[in-house]
Amino acid sequence: MSTDHRISLQPAWVLHRRPYRDTSEIADLFTSEHGRVAVVARGARARGRRRFLLEPFLPLFVSWSGRGELRTLVAAEARGGLASAAGQHLLSMFYLNELLLRLLRKHDPHPETFADYEQALRALAAGMDEAPTLRYFECRLLGAMGYGLHLSVDVDGRPVEPGQTYEYQLEAGPVAVSPGHVRGIVIAGRSLLELDRESLQDPAALRQVRRLLQASLALYLGERPLKSRQVLLAMRARAQDG
Repeated sequence: MSTDHRISLQPAWVLHRRPYRDTSEIADLFTSEHGRVAVVARGARARGRRRFLLEPFLPLFVSWSGRGELRTLVAAEARGGLASAAGQHLLSMFYLNELLLRLLRKHDPHPETFADYEQALRALAAGMDEAPTLRYFECRLLGAMGYGLHLSVDVDGRPVEPGQTYEYQLEAGPVAVSPGHVRGIVIAGRSLLELDRESLQDPAALRQVRRLLQASLALYLGERPLKSRQVLLAMRARAQDG
C-alpha cells in the first residue's frame, strides 16, 4: 500500500460541491465501493483552466488520496454521458442527492443503493414518470439503511389483502382496520402490494404511498426540511394555481 493511501479510479457521482479557499472546491461524492466521500479538488476553480470534471448528474471515474474526513481528489473523468433534465425532473434529481447526503454516513459502502441511484437518475433524465421512480428509490433506500417497510404482511404476520384498509404504524407495519376508524397513515392493501411489486400506476395509490414514505423518511431526516422538497412543493402549487 502506498504511503499516501491512494484509491484507484472507481465509479462515482457528485452529490454536492462548494467553494474552498481561493481556487479549490470541496465535493461530496457517492462512490460505488466507498459510499459517501468528501474530497478537496485543489485548483478546481483556477482561472483559465479546468483541472477536474465535477458536474452533478454526470457519471464519473474518480480517484483520491489521503485519510481522515477530507481526502484529496487525484483524478476525475467522465465514464459516459447522461441526458440533461429540466424543470421538475431536474429538481427530483437534486432531491435524490439531498436524501443521500442527509441519510447515508460517510465511508459506509452501499453498492445496491449506488445501482438504484444510477437507475433512478437515468429514468428521470429520460423523462419517465417521476412519482413512481422516486417512490421506488425511497423504499429501496429505507431497506438499504435497515429500515425497510413491511408491505406484504401485516404486524401479525398475515398476508396483506388488496381490498383491506390498513393503518400503517411506523417502525411496526400495517394494521387492518375498518374505514373511518383510522387515526394515522391510511393506506389500502392494494397500494402496499403495488409498492412491494414496484407496479404503481393508480394516482390514489401513489398519493397514499407518498404519504407513507415521507412519514417514514421523516423519522431519520430530523426536523430540518429538505430544500429540494420545498422547491418541488412550491412548483406544484404554482402549477395548480395556473
